[in-house]
Amino acid sequence: MRTVKSGDVSLAVYEQGDPANPTVLLVHGYPDNHAMWDGVVAHLASRFHVVTYDVRGAGASSKPRAVADYEVSKLAADLFAVVDAVSPDRPVHVAAHDWGSVQAWHAVTDDDPRIASYTTISGPSLDHMGQWVRRRLAKPTPRNLVQVAKQQLHSWYIVAFHLPVLPELVWRLGATKLVAAVEKLDHVPSTEDALHGMKLYRANIFKRVRSPEKRTTSVPVQLIVPTGDRYLSPDVYADLADWAPNLWRRKVIGRHWVASAKPAVIAEMVDEFVSHVEGATATRGLRRALSSSAIEHRLVLITGAGSGIGRETALAFARQGADVLVTDIDLPSANETAAMIGPAATAYQLDVTDESAMRLLAEKIETEHGVPDVVVNNAGIAMAGPFLEMSAKQLQKIVDVNLLGVAYGCQVFGAMMVESGLGGHIVNVASAAAYTPSRSLPAYAATKAAVLSLSESLRADFASSGIGVSAICPGIVDTPITRATTFVGVDASKQDALRTKAAKAYRRRNFPPSKVATAIVDAVRNNTAVVPVAVEAKVGLQLSRFAPGIMRRLARIRMDK
Repeated sequence: MRTVKSGDVSLAVYEQGDPANPTVLLVHGYPDNHAMWDGVVAHLASRFHVVTYDVRGAGASSKPRAVADYEVSKLAADLFAVVDAVSPDRPVHVAAHDWGSVQAWHAVTDDDPRIASYTTISGPSLDHMGQWVRRRLAKPTPRNLVQVAKQQLHSWYIVAFHLPVLPELVWRLGATKLVAAVEKLDHVPSTEDALHGMKLYRANIFKRVRSPEKRTTSVPVQLIVPTGDRYLSPDVYADLADWAPNLWRRKVIGRHWVASAKPAVIAEMVDEFVSHVEGATATRGLRRALSSSAIEHRLVLITGAGSGIGRETALAFARQGADVLVTDIDLPSANETAAMIGPAATAYQLDVTDESAMRLLAEKIETEHGVPDVVVNNAGIAMAGPFLEMSAKQLQKIVDVNLLGVAYGCQVFGAMMVESGLGGHIVNVASAAAYTPSRSLPAYAATKAAVLSLSESLRADFASSGIGVSAICPGIVDTPITRATTFVGVDASKQDALRTKAAKAYRRRNFPPSKVATAIVDAVRNNTAVVPVAVEAKVGLQLSRFAPGIMRRLARIRMDK
């Protein structure tokens, strides 16, 4: 710790890491002090010289009494005083949250060469906010008015902070503990800091928003938007590129104090951005931040991608600019699919029924590529014939592949997505057989119905983590699965004849797997819950809902002879 003077104010400054490394300056918001960043500091200090400080009015820094002493230009001057003290010969990388971000914006928009990059979380420039409001009121379309009204609802507390006596009383009665409980913080903000910090609002909000300056910057800016921020609508950043054209937009699954709740996630984002500005190659996450596409630069893993729907899905995602991980139990087939794609694809062998092997592969993929953004659990097998003639071994196999293989994929890669804090999407390939019962496909239909139900349940379970789940239900599709179907209760010659007959019937239907692949990509793009593919799948879904008796009668027809 050291003390840095900024005019009449003394600032408590804390440093960790080697000063020879690039300096990352972390600026806290309201009603916090520098300790809010402790978790992030722990992750960054091995690679960077990390500096935090208590802003005026907080922690061990001076606490001026006059409201005017908290004007944003003075806060920006404090920031530069710290910069000059901790890194006099090299520009610093600033990352800031909440009111720390507000004051850092004022410094950044001076285009001062002492700032090399800026990461902003949950704290817009007040001048930008004022411009944003003006633009929408100047063109009062319903959409623009709704955006302004929504943000006013998010910012209800600002008006409350301008009332006399009442806000101070609320804080003294324990509001800091309430904030910590509601936001699930691992720290309780100081009541004293909260009381002094209210002067930030009184000195700046109405003045800046009513009469905003036109402040721009050429500094590289990384915008991190928590998806569950209670105090700021994502709409307020819609025009940000007009004022900060060198902009990367990223989202994180979390609430307003996401830097405290998920320090590893925020530290990684800061690390990636700072390293890139310092000359490192842009990570996939940063490349994605520059793209408006829902698919481009995503990492997509597909099981059973050596042929059929899996192969076509890999090709479809690659055409949209995704990096594809092709997995299959048959490695040569996976390699063939990867070769069709080129450098954007990598092939791996995977038996989806082997849960330990899937976990090992997941660890390998995370090390070599990162956490997949999209996982398509496609691998499956077919089995037809009378239920009473199916052996226990056959039943176990189809459950292992069609159900447990999907469940393992959801569990292993779903856990990685949750931990990443970036959300994602899981696609489970079920079948129209999931809701169209057939005496000829009892085990197959049962496993696909289970996949459909599992997908619906996981969609609800994973929603809070920003992970979408879709179930794809294809109808009659011409894929190699027909030539590998197990027909029970028949000898080898009869089995071959039934496979040939089934393959011919599917070819006559002439519905290619590429159309299923297109539906899968669209399901990820639109976060669709259940996607029937082909006319028979769509009709079957409606009949299962509104005329189940008809479906039960149709189920009596034998199709495996």
